[in-house]
Amino acid sequence: MNRQREGGISWTNTTWNPVTGCSKVSQGCKNCYAEREWARLSGYSRSVYRGRDFTDVRTHSERLAWPLRLKKPHMIFVNSMSDLFHEKVPEEFILEVFETMAECEQHRFQILTKRPERMVRLMPEIYEQLCYPSSGCPVSEERKPLPNVWLGVSIEDQATADERIPRLLRTPAAVRFLSYEPALGPIDLGRSYPCGYYCDEKIGHVDHPFWSRVNSDIHWVIIGTESGPQRREMKLEWAEKVLEDCRLSGVSVFVKQLPIGGKVSKKPEEWPAHLRVQEFPETKEGLTAATAKPSGKESD
Repeated sequence: MNRQREGGISWTNTTWNPVTGCSKVSQGCKNCYAEREWARLSGYSRSVYRGRDFTDVRTHSERLAWPLRLKKPHMIFVNSMSDLFHEKVPEEFILEVFETMAECEQHRFQILTKRPERMVRLMPEIYEQLCYPSSGCPVSEERKPLPNVWLGVSIEDQATADERIPRLLRTPAAVRFLSYEPALGPIDLGRSYPCGYYCDEKIGHVDHPFWSRVNSDIHWVIIGTESGPQRREMKLEWAEKVLEDCRLSGVSVFVKQLPIGGKVSKKPEEWPAHLRVQEFPETKEGLTAATAKPSGKESD
């Protein structure tokens, strides 16, 4: 389904930041938009960012119940100002975040990380311990992994794709996605995952890229150029190649922003027609992100 989101991040409705603060792990972090926002938000007298460095990672228990107060279904991006799987976030707090998401079946939660090595290690433990906080009852095995929680990794070039995608594929999740933003180099997804790399042996040999046979393993890819005054170059052919790989594989694609005429364009009508693609994945429940109306606001 193609539809442009209003306000904020175009592929979500709103953001929820139970963790704030982060640190840089790869070239994709160099011109971090969250760090730029930090400077603005820290100017408010009652802001949780005031008087802190961006690398000061903190958890906020008082924010855990915020999604419970939203009556209408929302698509919620978790931690736009941090990384839930940052090494300074206690495992107990990550579990509490998942407990809140388990309670909020009406919402869809998107979690994006550059630290999949911790995610793949912790998620089986999280699901072993997961309970509904209102009752203390364990979440049923039928709801694991939580159908309303999407897990994704950021990739900016071939090296980060090769490093992070395999770890995502080993992580239990109802929906898995990739954020190719900022796009800093070309990515060949077919070359990264040849036949048999993570294939089920029952599938047998075929001549298509890995995820064209196992397209239930990756559901969605976001594509976007870097923004900001120090932005680095992205070539349109990089987006075209990833879109081609996804079309072969039956994977949904959301093009967020592209370099057009020397500037960053977020308006599809300014893009080449074949790149005007803003799709959301179908979930097991038959719902897409577009079922919720955008709020245009962040929880900060």
